[in-house]
Amino acid sequence: MNFNKIGFIGFGLIGASIAKKIRNDSPNTHIIATARHQSTIDEAYSINLIDNISQLEIKDFNDCDLIFLCAPVQYNIEYLKELKPIIKEDCIITDVGSTKAAIHKEVKRLGLQKNFIGGHPMTGSEKTGVANSNMFLLENAYYIITPTEETSKKTLEEFEKFIKKLNSIPMVLDYKFHDYATGAISHLPHMIAYSLVDLVKEIDSEDEVMKTIAAGGFRDMTRIASSSAAMWKSICQSNTEEIVKLIDLFVDKLQYVKNNLNQEKFDELYDFFQEGKNYRDSLAVPKRRLQQMVYELYIDLVDEAGGIATIATLLATNQISIKNMGIINNREFEEGVLRIEFYDEESQKFSKKLLESKNYTIYQR
Repeated sequence: MNFNKIGFIGFGLIGASIAKKIRNDSPNTHIIATARHQSTIDEAYSINLIDNISQLEIKDFNDCDLIFLCAPVQYNIEYLKELKPIIKEDCIITDVGSTKAAIHKEVKRLGLQKNFIGGHPMTGSEKTGVANSNMFLLENAYYIITPTEETSKKTLEEFEKFIKKLNSIPMVLDYKFHDYATGAISHLPHMIAYSLVDLVKEIDSEDEVMKTIAAGGFRDMTRIASSSAAMWKSICQSNTEEIVKLIDLFVDKLQYVKNNLNQEKFDELYDFFQEGKNYRDSLAVPKRRLQQMVYELYIDLVDEAGGIATIATLLATNQISIKNMGIINNREFEEGVLRIEFYDEESQKFSKKLLESKNYTIYQR
């Protein structure tokens, strides 16, 4: 695939970050975009991220080789209808939405299966817009690809190569399983977090004692409830069926715990808790303890030979001991590619200043 002209419909954090990576690696690629506000286009054009200086209509994407749909899912579905009569025969349309069933259903209805490949980069941030975009945002992040029944093997292989050039890790999934999987590991946890926060808000005392004494467990479990309400409304609209199924399954789990409590079956609860602990400990994610016990930094890191070694050497030569270090591949609603954990707060603070002085971008939770 030769993507000589790439279009973005919707141009927020993800779209702009992808565009920055493409612009850096292939400066001759023609990049165009349209967005809700002209100010977004002005900002992107001013930093040479896109080639159009004014808002575009959908018909202006008629000669694109690749089109990214980067608006909320429901809007992307509407754009498909406008794109169908104007795109080139070999144009590839993809999206970056976190749910897939709804858009795949519309793709099939419109007869666009040969042109569409679903996409979901597992990265992001609570920050938004072109100003916060980063060409390293997709670095070493999982990038889910959901082909259609009519996606050819050659087209899929070439698209995977393109994703690898973004320095992401492509993972091909059936779109229905994608929605079930992301529903379980992302959407359901958000529903639980919002519900738990709402429960505590309702049962708290007038002087807000619970809010005052809320500690690590509550904060860690409900941090994601600070995410955009508008975004989660859109996700719920596009993945309702799977979320409802998973809520039913989760309610069954809570009922199991409740029944064992009522029947004083504490040995059964012990086994239940131990199985949960064992599975959680097996996950390839940082283990979180009480906030005051964790001294960590997250760093944007270019995927190049010796990148991690350079940082490790820099810290070692300054007598800083590293407790743990690792790449974070699933960074949805998170920031930073490389996680470093230190033994104490002093080392963490010194390392932050040191790395920032070397122009590394640092995030601290």
